[in-house]
Parts: sequence; C-alpha cells; structure tokens
Amino acid sequence: MSTILEKIAAIEQEMGRTQKNKATSGHLAMLKAKLAKLRRELITPKGGGGGGEQGFEVAKTGDARIGFVGFPSVGKSTLLSTLAGVYSEVAAYEFTTLTTVPGCIKYKGAKIQLLDLPGIIEGAKDGKGRGRQVIAVARTCSLIFIVLDVLKPLGHKRLIEHELEGFGLRLNKQPPNINFRKKEKGGINLQTMVSPSDKGAPAKWTLRP
Repeated sequence: MSTILEKIAAIEQEMGRTQKNKATSGHLAMLKAKLAKLRRELITPKGGGGGGEQGFEVAKTGDARIGFVGFPSVGKSTLLSTLAGVYSEVAAYEFTTLTTVPGCIKYKGAKIQLLDLPGIIEGAKDGKGRGRQVIAVARTCSLIFIVLDVLKPLGHKRLIEHELEGFGLRLNKQPPNINFRKKEKGGINLQTMVSPSDKGAPAKWTLRP
C-alpha cells in the first residue's frame, strides 16, 4: 500500500505532466483538491496521540531569529525565497510547506535567521494541524513576523494572535514584573511590582517547601 508521501509525489508528477488548458482545468482542480487533502492528513495524523511525531525545530544560528507565522498559502515561502534566496516549495494549494525551512540574511553585520514555518489553522493552540509544534518553534524566535493575505479580512491577524496567546506567546507586551528573592530561611518571597498609577499595593506571596 502506498504511503501518503508516495501518493503526494504521484499526484505532483501527474500535475507536472498535464498541460494547462480549458480541457484539463477540471482535472487539475481535482488533483489539487486531492493533494491538499493528503497534505492535511500528513500534518494531522489520524488517531491523535502524536507521541512520536517529528517536531519542526531547526538548529538556531546567527544573532537573532525571525519566524514567519500565518495561515496556509499566504506567501510565507515566497517571502523567504525573496529575502534569503532559499528555495521553499510554493504552489497554489494549502499546506505546501510541511516542515520548517530556514534561511539567513545579513543586516548591518548581524546574521539573522529566517524561519518559514508551516501554516497554522484555527485551533492550533489546542493541537489542531500540529499547531502546538509550530508555535513551540515560534516561541524560540526573537521576533514573530505575521504574514497575511491582502485579499482576506484583517481579522485574520487577530485570529493568529489569539492562537499564539493561547499557547503563552504574547506579542508586543511587556513581561510581568516579577521578582524572586531567596530568604535565609522560611522559603522564597515572590513579589509582583505595579506602577504607581495602578490601584492597590504590590502583591506578595511567601513560598515554603
């Protein structure tokens, strides 16, 4: 029995052999639909679990790392190819990128690593489409670059931010001002500081073993 990857390769070969014209447009559309379905199955294996699935992490290099995050087929791969000259497969169907594709650019002497991450879908924070693994790589980035389709509603940006926040990645927000101070005895003092404009006194907790 053919594997999903073998089926994908066979369809891609058939698409490559098929001439594009009015007579073949319906056949090509059917092949694209089959291809999209197989790619969804590849990144969302049946049976849930996912204990032994391969992640999307790549070796971190350079002085900083920028991750391209967005829904499928919004131009992340094209952007990487344009900026870094790295080939990342581009096609007119969703889920073309099935793994993280790295690239590198230099800016004022600094080496910046670019990551073309697989597209996420709604529910990514809950594990749909292996979204948790994609966002886990995004969390290692110095900067998140959200890529949007100009033909789609701007509300898609908020949807992506919601998925990232649901996995603990809060964009453009200051980290909580939390201070830990080890005591000679009696545990640890945990103190959160608030600005003078905030109401109420700083909250304090004492943690004891």
